[in-house]
Amino acid sequence: MKKLSMEELNRLTVEEYKKKDKAPLVIVLDNVRSLNNVGSAFRTSDAFLIKKIYLCGITGKPPHREIQKTALGATESVDWEYFDNTLAAIKNLKENGYIICSFEQTDQSVPLHTFTPKKERDYALIFGNEVFGVEESIIRESDQVIEIPQLGTKHSLNVSVSMGIAIWDFTVKLDNIDSKA
Repeated sequence: MKKLSMEELNRLTVEEYKKKDKAPLVIVLDNVRSLNNVGSAFRTSDAFLIKKIYLCGITGKPPHREIQKTALGATESVDWEYFDNTLAAIKNLKENGYIICSFEQTDQSVPLHTFTPKKERDYALIFGNEVFGVEESIIRESDQVIEIPQLGTKHSLNVSVSMGIAIWDFTVKLDNIDSKA
């Protein structure tokens, strides 16, 4: 066993990435304040061929040195759009047929491992502010609220960790992993 070299990884160029069919997923960042978390959203979205990222409210936008430090160039490959407020983004997504899934702990949230997305549908995955989470008004507009069960003393995960877990889970359940990957 040996670690693969950069050449052996056969990574896509930005041009090749842009031409690839994308996962039926859009990521929405609801007032995410950390530019490192924004960069991480880009990098994770690139890794799983996410269609687009919606940056909302106070969420930082490229180009920014702190975003680039974590994104490692993914701001060039992943499409993104900025909205002054998250409700406008949600309205846009609903008009385009997306199922809105907020990741938050509520009295009616469904554990991620029990949620099965439908393969013929498009999903918008909403992730909230590092301190306050997804805004209540966004939760009310959501079609589904999904929770990542946690077993320890803490009741929250870093937003970039939550994104990674959720995007991977949806990617697997939607059968978006190429058998050669």
